[in-house]
Amino acid sequence: MSKKTKKSLITMTFILFVMFLSLFFDGDKLKNSVGSDATEALKEEENQEDLKIEASSKVELTDEFMVYFLDVGQADCILIKSSDEYMLIDAGNNNDEEKIVDYFKSLGIEEFKYVIGTHAHEDHIGGMDDIVENFNVLNFYMPDAVTTTATFEDLLNALEEKNVKFNVPEIGMTLKLGDADISILYVGSDESELNDTSIVTKVTYKNTSFLFMGDASTNVEKEILDKDLQSTVLKVGHHGSKYSSSAQFLMKVKPKYAIISCGEGNSYGHPHDVVIEKLEKIKTEILRTDELGTIVATSDGENITFKNIETNTDGG
Repeated sequence: MSKKTKKSLITMTFILFVMFLSLFFDGDKLKNSVGSDATEALKEEENQEDLKIEASSKVELTDEFMVYFLDVGQADCILIKSSDEYMLIDAGNNNDEEKIVDYFKSLGIEEFKYVIGTHAHEDHIGGMDDIVENFNVLNFYMPDAVTTTATFEDLLNALEEKNVKFNVPEIGMTLKLGDADISILYVGSDESELNDTSIVTKVTYKNTSFLFMGDASTNVEKEILDKDLQSTVLKVGHHGSKYSSSAQFLMKVKPKYAIISCGEGNSYGHPHDVVIEKLEKIKTEILRTDELGTIVATSDGENITFKNIETNTDGG
């Protein structure tokens, strides 16, 4: 007998017990106050289904709205497809760049309408110079927060060589990707804390939505609490670090699903137990690249399905 069946039998037994008591006590009052709650609990339980993730050897691009959360170890790389247009958020570590380029080419991608480097840390823009060099990038966005690292210099050189403009997005600006709408919710400029310069974006496709937090900490979360944060899917900030994903923020987002991009056995201990516990407390389904590999979300505008695949995009 499944756990779900057992729970349903227990709930039904409780309802029968309530009805029995109603024969001897104030039946109408008891049935209205307790029986109604129990019935609603049963209905809610019957409507809940365990998240099913289909393992596949490969996920082909289709006409549907798709988001690939690539397995790039302890890093971020997210591919978004809407209609025949593509958007990239971050590009993994330096060691991932050739593998990421090869994978995108295997999908038949030649052009990105938008490329966003959420902030200037190597685990987010390590492979970005190779993206710029190998694909046609129509619009490139990053925060106005520079570093003197070789990784950042390589990106600037690639942009110059390919004549791609470095754009800093404005908070509140909106973009269009196929049938999806993109909102820029936050972008910082404090070079002393690069994580909090992260570009935060919300992508909405019909009645489903995705919130991408980069490495933004709880400080940024507080600043955007007054915005429309509620989203079907949350790409958890900072790889599941305890410095992100405050309880107040999560209650505002109310994600049905949470994606955590992190490396297996990483030295940071990501994702932290406290973040997992907070997500579980609000009944959010958690999917992790360190456990599943690349995670592909497909939306029909009402519902989202997930598959996990091996993409060989983690350069180690």
